[in-house]
Amino acid sequence: MRSAVNDLLGAYDKLIMDPVHGGIPLYRHEIQVIDHPLFQRLRNICQNDILSLVFPGATHSRFLHSIGVMHVGTRMFRSMIDAYLRERKLSDQSDLSLSQLDAIDYLAKIIRLGCLLHDSGHSSFSHQFTQARRIHELMARPGRFEDLWKDADYTLYHTSDPGELEHEHYSVRVAHDVLSAVDMKDAGLDARDVIGIMETTDVRPSDTFCQHARTFWHFIAGQDAGSGVLSESDTPKLVMDLLSSIVSGEIDADRADYMLRDGFHSSVTIGGFNLDHLLSNLRFGWNVKEPWLGLAITQKGLGALEDFVYSRHQMYRKVYAHKTALGFDWLLREAINEVLDDPEQFEWVDTCLSDMRLFAELTDSFFWEAFRKVSRNNPASYSRCIVDRVKLNHLDTREDLSPDGISSHSHWLASELGLDPDRVVTCSMKARFSNIQDNFNGIKVLVRDPIDRSRTLKKITEVSAFFSKFQDGTITHFYTPPDSTTKN
Repeated sequence: MRSAVNDLLGAYDKLIMDPVHGGIPLYRHEIQVIDHPLFQRLRNICQNDILSLVFPGATHSRFLHSIGVMHVGTRMFRSMIDAYLRERKLSDQSDLSLSQLDAIDYLAKIIRLGCLLHDSGHSSFSHQFTQARRIHELMARPGRFEDLWKDADYTLYHTSDPGELEHEHYSVRVAHDVLSAVDMKDAGLDARDVIGIMETTDVRPSDTFCQHARTFWHFIAGQDAGSGVLSESDTPKLVMDLLSSIVSGEIDADRADYMLRDGFHSSVTIGGFNLDHLLSNLRFGWNVKEPWLGLAITQKGLGALEDFVYSRHQMYRKVYAHKTALGFDWLLREAINEVLDDPEQFEWVDTCLSDMRLFAELTDSFFWEAFRKVSRNNPASYSRCIVDRVKLNHLDTREDLSPDGISSHSHWLASELGLDPDRVVTCSMKARFSNIQDNFNGIKVLVRDPIDRSRTLKKITEVSAFFSKFQDGTITHFYTPPDSTTKN
């Protein structure tokens, strides 16, 4: 039998020391997840592809980021529970029952594993891998999804073949294998519930989850739980959506960790925000009429949320979309394409993308060795530019150009500089902030009435004008390839 009380009090089996968050405690089943080869492979995948060629300290891995996300997700959930308990105490309501403790403990552990495994399907160089043309073609190959799941039942998590695969689909596949190797029964957990809060999935939760979800809903909503249009059968999905928003939402554990971690390792201050202040002002919000259960923030916490959003905006502009960094990303994608021009390498990567037993081979190290081989054989290759850190020649930067505008400006630069138009390279990065305008993806503000002190939920844009300043934006850099290359 699980010991929910001991776990909630902070009992743990191991402590990992993290440069960003300090000591991060782990339970026995989480240690088994981390020790699995498919998770250990994340040690050899950089969080920010080759950003270290511009910011030398940014060599941190997906491995430690994933553990950090688990830690932040736990803090988010427990902070909201703690705040709610304080308010209940002020209202002289009853103490928690054992079933409520058990429900909170179960959901907390589901969040931890969902956060831990959320990026487990990333391949070499993280996001840049799937953006390389040859890899994109491989991921979209007909039958890829069926090959990937040939030894397992994907209908537990997906209602249909998604067609073109993304790293989230691989995260689900990795999570299935990893959790199948863990003694989930001893931990009192069900793998379906963990994978159900990960992206791209549509899962029917276990009976245990449904029971705990109903207990949790009645605990949180109190007298509101039985009113409105919500039925008992709707409650598990409502709670699962809440947990999913902690793993992947506008204010989620993923963004909170990578902003702090990327800023720390890149030695920049623009990614910083007060995580403690933000978490201390998060609350559970619900509306039984919609019905809706999600994240809410107090009015006094809006400043911390504004810092969070502004820091993310600045990280995109100054770090992720840095002109030299985006140039190296372009070279990286071309170098990956060069490697896959070798039929033997192409066949091997193709095999690894369909076989979980070999998927662990796709790390940064695999491609670095391949780049060196191509570089030795062809000094004019893009691979040599990556190996020897030969940069693109930056010409200009423009913001918020349409595709036609990018093409037009590219041709204008070529004409003015006397260049072959085919020699002008463009790299764009889009920062998505439109969800802020659309009720910030479901986040609401708790507004206290000055007369009766009651609280109501309002859209975030009705309370603060700050968030209306942010729109989706595109930064485009224009370059020419290095003089040492002979390719167009």
